[in-house]
Amino acid sequence: MSDVAPRLRQVEAFAVQHEGRQVIALRDPAGYTGAIVLLPRGLLEIVSLFDGEHSIADIQAAVMRSRGELVSRDRIAEIADALDEQGFLDSARFAERRAAIDSAFLEAPTRPATHGGSAYPVDPAETRALFDSFFVPPEGPGPFDGHAPGRPRVVGVIAPHIDFHRGRSAYAWAYRDLAERSDADLFVVFGTCHAGMAHPFALTLKDYESPLGQIPVDREFAEALGKRARQDCFGSELAHRHEHSIEFQAVFLRYLFAGRREISIVPVLASFAHEALAQGRRVDDNAKIPSFFDALGETLAASGRRVALIASADLAHVGPRFGDPKPVSPAELVEIGAADRAMLEVVEAGDAEGFFDSVARDGDARRICGLSPIYALLRGLGGTRGALKRYAQWPDPQGVVTFASVVFDDRAG
Repeated sequence: MSDVAPRLRQVEAFAVQHEGRQVIALRDPAGYTGAIVLLPRGLLEIVSLFDGEHSIADIQAAVMRSRGELVSRDRIAEIADALDEQGFLDSARFAERRAAIDSAFLEAPTRPATHGGSAYPVDPAETRALFDSFFVPPEGPGPFDGHAPGRPRVVGVIAPHIDFHRGRSAYAWAYRDLAERSDADLFVVFGTCHAGMAHPFALTLKDYESPLGQIPVDREFAEALGKRARQDCFGSELAHRHEHSIEFQAVFLRYLFAGRREISIVPVLASFAHEALAQGRRVDDNAKIPSFFDALGETLAASGRRVALIASADLAHVGPRFGDPKPVSPAELVEIGAADRAMLEVVEAGDAEGFFDSVARDGDARRICGLSPIYALLRGLGGTRGALKRYAQWPDPQGVVTFASVVFDDRAG
């Protein structure tokens, strides 16, 4: 038993209050387990050594040095086994779990509505009522009537991917103009991949399910894009299985155009800009990135379709839940808002490289979650200017999330 060296998977760890105590919660962003494990301080020290290098005997020795306490081998093994049973350890048991889940997704004819019943209702009428409420003033922009003749055509939007109950009217502010001022019937949706990917872009040909009906994928467009990009755009397709960023936009698009227009999507998960930041490089230093955007432009031109681009993107993630040492104060909220708005001015200017530089300038201190999708949209729109419609913060001191609604149209200049 002393030779066993348990290894914790790459999962999210964040501070939460539980029964009056601060504990560390573990959660799997890839969705191979729905469990959330709470670790009090005593267990945290042990689990932090589950790195695949420390054996159980090593962990015993480390705890003895730090606390002067002998933790039995059986107790450490018991902790490891409990985490393994829930899918948190990188083990043979987890490999079997992952293989079964991955196989089921790849064999399924469609991409299930993974977050239906938690992030939004599974009942169609309840889903429509929920989304209707987002448009109600004074927080919402008012209902849309489906047409706005003579006004510039919307060609792209940035919409949040925060939970619907928190984002609410921000979704409506992004989508009202799209509903009234866009003739698009194909939407290329760039989404954040929260779990990370081996490839910078991930496509899927699976139609997205929703309570309001399927949202079909334009397979011809997606396949053509993948071929022109000269890279494996389907190698990380499994990232679509649990990722909510595109799912939320797909179900909202279905709601928006149901009974009005037949639409399809091209879902593109993106994970490349943070990688460039971490390596101290420009985005285009990775040849796959400009190759993809060249392919996107060529495919858009060749398709003859009426297309709009969507970035599913939140902004800052600040506070203990995201790794900061202390809760966010009201004064810091103001500072975060000022920094966000300065960054959004660059976004409104349609400047992809300027946006990247604005985030890189402070080393992404605010952890801009939508960095890759927003960059991708700006790059895809080729300098088209936008207008900020809504900026909001979810001000939980333990974990502040900010988000915005930005609309891009084809007006001159």
